[in-house]
Amino acid sequence: MSLQITALYAALLGLLFVFLSAQVSKHRLRGHVSMGDGNNAALGQAIRAHGNFAEYVPFALILTGLTEVQGAAAGLVHGLGGALLLGRLMHAWGMSQPNAVHNLRKLGIVLTWLVIIVASVCLLFAILA
Repeated sequence: MSLQITALYAALLGLLFVFLSAQVSKHRLRGHVSMGDGNNAALGQAIRAHGNFAEYVPFALILTGLTEVQGAAAGLVHGLGGALLLGRLMHAWGMSQPNAVHNLRKLGIVLTWLVIIVASVCLLFAILA
């Protein structure tokens, strides 16, 4: 079985990852900071947005792909991928807002966690059934 659906969301999320990477580079260049965050709040936020993405997205995509391989309905796999993409967009936007824990950031991480939970439960049912 191919991973057509997961591949679609992986590609879109890959573009978002590059955008977040570029944001870190932009702030590093502006602030003349090569290592760490140089006590630059905007750079620190960009680093954490990028890092948080790197911490969660690969694992969520692996679970989504495994769910697809196990024969889950296309709608479920699209739901997982779409929720992950939306959640990461919301989280990244919320992280870009200065001096606040923005509600979109909170909702973004909750969507990411839900993708991981739903995919994990689906996989458990698939392998234990």
